[in-house]
Amino acid sequence: MTTNVPSKVGIADLVRGAAKMVPDLPSMARHAPGMIVRPPTAKRTIGQIFAKLAADHPDRPFIRWHGESTTYGEANRRVNRYAAVLADRGVGTGDVVGILAKNSPTDLLVILAALKLGAVAGMLNYNQRGEVIDHSMKLLGGTVLVYDPECSEAVASISADRLPPHVLDFAALDEAADGKPEMDPAVTKHLPASTTAFYIFTSGTTGLPKASVMSHNRWLANYDGIGGLAVRLRPSDTMYVSLPLYHNNALSVSLGAVLSAGACIAIGKQFSASRFWDEVILNRATAFCYIGELCRYLLAQPAKPTDRSHSVRVIVGNGMRPEIWDEFTTRFGIDRVVEFYGASELNLAFVNAFDVKRTAGFCPLPFRVVEYNDDGTAKRDARGRLRKVRKGEPGLLIAAISDRVPVDGYTDSSDTEKKIIRDAFKSGDAYFNSGDLVRELGFSHIAFVDRLGDTFRWKGENVATTEVESAVDASDAVVQSVAYGVEVPGCDGRAGMVSVQLREGADLDPKAFADALYATLPAYAVPLFIRFVPAIETTSTFKNFKVELRNEAYTEVGSDHMWVLAGRGEGYVPFYDEYAGDVAAARVPR
Repeated sequence: MTTNVPSKVGIADLVRGAAKMVPDLPSMARHAPGMIVRPPTAKRTIGQIFAKLAADHPDRPFIRWHGESTTYGEANRRVNRYAAVLADRGVGTGDVVGILAKNSPTDLLVILAALKLGAVAGMLNYNQRGEVIDHSMKLLGGTVLVYDPECSEAVASISADRLPPHVLDFAALDEAADGKPEMDPAVTKHLPASTTAFYIFTSGTTGLPKASVMSHNRWLANYDGIGGLAVRLRPSDTMYVSLPLYHNNALSVSLGAVLSAGACIAIGKQFSASRFWDEVILNRATAFCYIGELCRYLLAQPAKPTDRSHSVRVIVGNGMRPEIWDEFTTRFGIDRVVEFYGASELNLAFVNAFDVKRTAGFCPLPFRVVEYNDDGTAKRDARGRLRKVRKGEPGLLIAAISDRVPVDGYTDSSDTEKKIIRDAFKSGDAYFNSGDLVRELGFSHIAFVDRLGDTFRWKGENVATTEVESAVDASDAVVQSVAYGVEVPGCDGRAGMVSVQLREGADLDPKAFADALYATLPAYAVPLFIRFVPAIETTSTFKNFKVELRNEAYTEVGSDHMWVLAGRGEGYVPFYDEYAGDVAAARVPR
């Protein structure tokens, strides 16, 4: 998992990285104070930053969509009209605006409209359906839901009693906005940085989504730290964003980098490996954001002239696997990779500001890498304290919690408390459990290793095993199931695998079973491997058995029968030896 990762980071690495920063020092100087002091009472919010850029540079391009540009001034006027519509429907400071949309300029402008009012933008995942989206709507408790007509199917699956008082699709929003005032809402300039900006959904071990809370102040850490000090865009730059705007990579990291420079954001409706470079070239992009799978899929494409006929010089994201780092940057001519590590709910982030290859970068805030249990919890010694692992060894990343580095957590405080480790090294201290394995490399640098616990990551999404198990167990033929993530060579994250115990005499139709899972789960959560086992252990050692199954993966199943996912069209088919290679090459599932 960590091949080709540096064993340590030294002074020479930092000196080389610092030399690359020299041309950007003036812009970095503007953002450095924001990493040192970010008082929550400061009148500094996303809406204020965007409004000032629009006032100072009204004719500069802000959004590019299918090659066509919208200026900062034009976008700001439309944002303000949308804000007036939301205000007319009772949206004020602290209220929640649910936003359910695929990537588009309107999606981003609605987000900014909510933020200018001091409202919370509740970023719904358009893959959710039924019970799962109902749960998300309950967590939001929104005043208004604004949705993209292309997400009508998801909206239709929401129970009537979970819908807010006002529901508008984009067309209704535009109609209502016609003729509304175009000046900034009066409240915008008075909002403090402590105001909540976003609810960003993340899967948890409960099996249902959690809404992590992000304040403007915490978003500003991305704006100043990742955007201003690490990515370092210029006003003439354009960042192409094909990841969904409900993702932290797009919403915080990419938008933060764009606004930190007053640059342009080129919005891609969705990622397409075959058309990616064409879109980059069409939108005149000089940067883009990524997750590891995106890079893997681009490498799997046949070589073509567009591989090098673009103008991209810097990319920012997470999950770039060490073994493809050099191949990717060489083939596509990328000068800098700003790899970062973070999570929507985590109170710190690492970023590769010094351009140290094959690392997730550094973090100036206090953290520890400690011994862990197989279930993802921190291991305590005989005295009840945690112990650090040696430098270079994999361990559980935990982040210190303090007044300077607080935790925004989740909307449900009990969920937040479950992630906090108290009395870790001394009485009264507190740390946030990231749930991830990393290696500490020195000079506050880390390399990501793997995800622990009952949640695994696939296709850039967190997949809760209990959610998958619930969908599988809904079949009358299934007695019980155990879901887990397994490594597939050449892929980032872990692919879903489920061990299933069938009822005696029962049988499953592979196509119908796949159809049922696709109807219940987001596509990325539909398991790729189904293993049929005689029985599933249900004693108190169940979690240990789950670890054993995960270790056996799909290569050590003995005589157990196994299916693999071919895609929506074919459903499940019998396991074949070449399947893992087909997954790595993105030939399946389709």
